[in-house]
Amino acid sequence: MTTDQILLFGILLVLFGMLVWGRFRYDLVAFVALLVTVMAGLIAPDEAFHGFGHPAVVIIALVLIVSRGLMNSGAVEFIARFVTKPDRALPVHIGIMAVVGAVLSAIINNVAALALLMSLDMDAARKAKRAVSLTLMPLSFGTILGGMITLIGTPPNIVIAQYRQDVIGAPFSMFDFAPVGLAVAFAGIVYVSFIGWRLIPARADAMSLEGDAGLYIAEARVKEGSRSIGMSVAELYPAANETDVTILGLARQGKRLPGLSQAREVREGDFLVLEGDPKQIEAFIGAAELDAIETSDHDGLMGKSLSLVEAIVPADANVVGRSVEGLRLTQRHGVKLLGISRQGKRFRERVSGLPIMAGDLLLLVGPDKNIAAASNWLGVLALENRRLEVLQRTKALMAISIFAAAIGLSVIGMTSLAISLGLCVVAYLLLGIISGRDFYALIEWKVIVLLACLIPVAAALEDSGGSQLIANLIVSQTANLPAWGVLAVLMIITMTLSDFLNNVATALIAAPIGVSVAESIGASPDPFLMGVAVAASCAFLTPIGHKNNTIIMGPGNYRFGDYWRMGLMLEVLVILVGVPMIAWVWPF
Repeated sequence: MTTDQILLFGILLVLFGMLVWGRFRYDLVAFVALLVTVMAGLIAPDEAFHGFGHPAVVIIALVLIVSRGLMNSGAVEFIARFVTKPDRALPVHIGIMAVVGAVLSAIINNVAALALLMSLDMDAARKAKRAVSLTLMPLSFGTILGGMITLIGTPPNIVIAQYRQDVIGAPFSMFDFAPVGLAVAFAGIVYVSFIGWRLIPARADAMSLEGDAGLYIAEARVKEGSRSIGMSVAELYPAANETDVTILGLARQGKRLPGLSQAREVREGDFLVLEGDPKQIEAFIGAAELDAIETSDHDGLMGKSLSLVEAIVPADANVVGRSVEGLRLTQRHGVKLLGISRQGKRFRERVSGLPIMAGDLLLLVGPDKNIAAASNWLGVLALENRRLEVLQRTKALMAISIFAAAIGLSVIGMTSLAISLGLCVVAYLLLGIISGRDFYALIEWKVIVLLACLIPVAAALEDSGGSQLIANLIVSQTANLPAWGVLAVLMIITMTLSDFLNNVATALIAAPIGVSVAESIGASPDPFLMGVAVAASCAFLTPIGHKNNTIIMGPGNYRFGDYWRMGLMLEVLVILVGVPMIAWVWPF
C-alpha cells in the first residue's frame, strides 16, 4: 500500500468507528473527516466542497420538498385513507400496509411515507387492541423495500445513479431500478406479512406517537358544496368513528342547537361541534369537507399553506377572560382559534363564546407567520412539538399531475431529474401547496452535509487506488466463484456495512469498489452498481442502519436486538432474490 492509501484507510477506519459509535452527529463527523483529508494533502483545497454542488445532493433535497408537497395536498392521504380496517386479519393488515408503504416509498421519500402511515397503523392497532410492535416493524421494512423501486425512492439509488454518470457517462434512469426492486420488494413483503411478524415480541406497553395530547372541543364550518350538506348529523357518525372524532352537536345562526342534534339535517353555513385531538379533528374536517378556517372572512388566507398549532395560555396572557368571538383573530391576524382544551371538560356553549382561562390549550390554524404574530399578540406560548400541517385536499389532483409531468420530463430526456424536480417545487410554491420555509425546514441538512462531505473523500479513495485494492482483495478471495457469486459477496459486505453505517455513506464507499471489482473480472459495472444500490438500502438488522428503523424504535417499544429476529432472514431473502434478478436484468 502507498502512503496515501494508508492515510485514507486510517481516516475511513476512524470515520466508520465514529459513525457506529454515534456519540457525535454524523454530519459533523463527516465534515471533520473531509477537513482532515484536505489537510493531509489527499484532496485539493479547491475541490473540498465540490460535493455540495453534486447533482445527487440537489436531487435528495428536492425530493424531500416534493414529498411534503404531495402530503400537504392530501394526495398521499387520499390513498392511505382506505388501507386500515381494525377487523382485518393481522397478516392481511400487515400485507396491505406494507404494499401501500412500498408504493408510496417509490413515489416519495421512504421516510415521509413511514411518517404518514405510522400514525394510521398505530390507530389501527389501538382499535384492534393488539400490540403495535407486531405491525410497525413490518411497515418500516415495507417502506424501505419500496424505496428501491425507483430512482427517487431512496438516497442510495440517487447516489448510485449519479456515480454511474461519472463512470460511464449516463446515469441510471427513473425506472431502471424497478425490475429488481419490484422482485425484492414483493418477496420481502410476502415474508414480513406471513412469517416475519411472528418473530417479533408483542409488547402491549408501546409508547404513544402523539404523547399525552389533550382532547379539544372545536367547531368547523360546513362550506359550500360540502358532501355533508343534506345529511343528518347521525349519518356523519361513521366518518367520525373512522377518524376517532366525537360529534357533540350542531350550531346554526350563532346558536348551539340542543342535544346532540342527531336527526338534524346539516346545512351550508352550519358549524359542527367536534371533540378529538388536533390530528383527528383535521382528518375529519377533510373527510366531511368542512372548513378549518373561514377564508371568506380573510381572503388573504386563500391558497396559503396552513398549520395547526397548539398553544398554552399563561396566567398573565392578554387573552385571559376574553371570548374567542371578541378576539376577532381572523380579521386581525389571519388566524382562527379552532378549538379549546380545558382538562377534558366538555362545554354546553359554542366555542366562539367561551371565555378563555389560564391553563387552557388553544388550537390555532393559519399560516405559520400569522400564527407567530397572533401568539405574540395573545400572549400565549406555541408548543413547537405540537404542530400539524393542514392538508389542502382540493389541490391533490393538481399536485399529482405536476409531479407526474416533472417525472415525465426527466424520463423522456427533455431535462435532468434535478431540473424537473426543481420546476415541480416552483409550481408547488406558486400554488401555495408548500411555503417558502419548506425549502429549509424540510431538507434533512445532516444527510446533505454527510453526502456532500463524503463525495470528495470517496473520490480520493478511488483516485489513490484504494478502491481497486479492496476490489482486488475481494476478487482474490472469490477466485473460484462465478460472477454472480462475486456479486453476492459484494452485496453481503455492503449490506453488513449498511446495518451499522448511514446508507448514503455505504453507497458512496461501496460504489467505486463495485466498479473496480467488475473491471477486475472483466464484467459490466451495471450489475455490481445495481447490487450495491440494493444492498445499501437493505439495513434490517439494527435500528441505526436506516432512519425508518430508528423512527419506530420508541413508538414500537423495540429493543436493539429485536430487529435481527425478523431482519436476518429478510436480508438472506434479498440476496437469494436480488442476485438472480440482477444477473437476468443486467447481464454480466
